Amino acid sequence: MLYNPWHGCHKFSAGCVNCYVYRMDKMFDRDPSIVKKTKNFDLPIQKNRQNEYRLKAHDGYLYTCLSSDFFIEEADQWRDDVWQMIKTRSDLSFCIITKRIHRFMSCLPKDWNDGYPNVTISVSIEDQDSLDQRLPLLITLPIKHKRINCEPLLTRLDFKELLSGNTIQHISVGGESGNNARVCDYDWVLDIRRQCVENNTYFSFKQTGAKFVKDGKLYQISKQDQHPQAKKSNIDYQREVKDEKEKKK
Repeated sequence: MLYNPWHGCHKFSAGCVNCYVYRMDKMFDRDPSIVKKTKNFDLPIQKNRQNEYRLKAHDGYLYTCLSSDFFIEEADQWRDDVWQMIKTRSDLSFCIITKRIHRFMSCLPKDWNDGYPNVTISVSIEDQDSLDQRLPLLITLPIKHKRINCEPLLTRLDFKELLSGNTIQHISVGGESGNNARVCDYDWVLDIRRQCVENNTYFSFKQTGAKFVKDGKLYQISKQDQHPQAKKSNIDYQREVKDEKEKKK
């Protein structure tokens, strides 16, 4: 499920050039650079007529701030309230995807310590420059669950030694959507998978993107086929859990 406590963002790096939020807001004649609280700001603690939480623990990940960035500066005034809701709903699992991992330490609640167990931080990486800047920082931060979201994937990526030690639990990969999408090459996807397998890191191929190169041939993939085609490739990798302590996590 999606949880957007605020909407609006500023383009930050190469991956933002064809931002889907900007495309969507243009359709509704909205200014995507204006950051505002949404009507669903308090979604995690909303209750029904029976005074029960509307969202249940079995609803799966609550993907947070996909129409903005959780750590964007304009949201500093509201973020503490969201952290409190996340703490209150310890039965829910929140996945926060961000490009602004450099702001992480200045945006934490006082009782964060080594991380809330129900929070996963996923850093968005699109090219080698963003990998070199963001991934080393992510590895050092006090976070219990760390992921990488390579979307839109714009180039081949070399993770070097940064995946060793299983600090990163999951890497997902996807191409770019939209009429102006840039190319995603299947060889890049397979190379990331190889590095994940070598380091026993969970890998998933999310979507092909609109312009997908395979075996040197360019394919134009319709929006509705981008996810099914990626799934059809059947290249997801489920990491092996070898340690008894890991099995209990």
